[in-house]
Amino acid sequence: MDAVIERRPPNWRRVGRRLLAWVLIGVPILLVVALVASADARYLARAGIEEARILLKRRAIAKLVADSKTDPTLRQRLRLLLGARAYAADSLGLLVGETFTTYVDVGRDTLLLVLSASRRDRLREHTWHFPIVGAVPYKGFFDFTTARRAAAELERDGLDTYLRPAGAFSTLGYFSDPLLSTIMERDTMELVATVIHELAHSTLYLKSQTAFNESFASFVGYRGAQAFFRSRGDTLDARRAAARWRDERTLDQLYAELARRLDSAYAAGPTGPALERTRATLFGWARAQLTGPVGQSLETYDWRWFARAPLNNAVVIAQRLYRMNLNLFEDVYVHTRADLKETIRTIQIRVFTLPGQDPYEALYSRGGG
Repeated sequence: MDAVIERRPPNWRRVGRRLLAWVLIGVPILLVVALVASADARYLARAGIEEARILLKRRAIAKLVADSKTDPTLRQRLRLLLGARAYAADSLGLLVGETFTTYVDVGRDTLLLVLSASRRDRLREHTWHFPIVGAVPYKGFFDFTTARRAAAELERDGLDTYLRPAGAFSTLGYFSDPLLSTIMERDTMELVATVIHELAHSTLYLKSQTAFNESFASFVGYRGAQAFFRSRGDTLDARRAAARWRDERTLDQLYAELARRLDSAYAAGPTGPALERTRATLFGWARAQLTGPVGQSLETYDWRWFARAPLNNAVVIAQRLYRMNLNLFEDVYVHTRADLKETIRTIQIRVFTLPGQDPYEALYSRGGG
């Protein structure tokens, strides 16, 4: 018979100290290794640091409005945006949480640069993958030198690129997003539309469906601004918001037609000089439309901007992100008798009761609304 061996009970204090030591030593080492080895990890770390810097500089808007030392113009605009935020919550049913209850002066006129890219011989977006939001066809950079370097690297790989400034972004309600000074120079209609646009993201956001998310937010932003100004008796800004929404739908139709022509031409597989001739012809047609009949029919955009703006595959993709199938949102709006709150609710019901489908297909449904 084997001898009985008595085992001592574990020294849980010693075990705890060893585990703590492994955590304190091992986790930082793993993070350093990840940062050194992975460009994505470095990017996310930098974004996290910049977001933390912004959040640490927040000042309560209510206190700024009440402070007589606050610049009168800034105070007036902050009051307007608090009113728009309250209207979005009470009259539109948007989820506002603590978003836009604070203000941050970022100290520059551009918050970040946003990079889009596409193959030159195909209208296919280059995507980046991030936690929570999934695959997205753009990448934001707080460091402008890094942004230009990333664009240059993609161009060396033979891709079209488009680098553009952005003054606002949304964390989809995960943080109490502050109002940023980078949007305060916009006119009053655009200010309100931007606030409602960002709040729409907190209300409805589908993973890896960037075009739908941004187009939905554009719809809610401009129709919401129109309703807000109408409720205040501001007919001028209400009419301007309605006109901007008409312009967005006009541009949607133009870029959709350009995308259709590009897809058809690229399907033939042109290469070399033939590809360049094809691109020159189609982008020339688009520029003629933007500086001619389409551009000059716009009510709120200056067609001369389009004469100077670049045109390539990446630009087309970026422009369509915010203007894709806008008339489908408008159709739901008309179907609900121009009740924007009911329209938003109906769209939410349709996309969530038809899971796994293209969300645009769900907009065709008449059920659930």
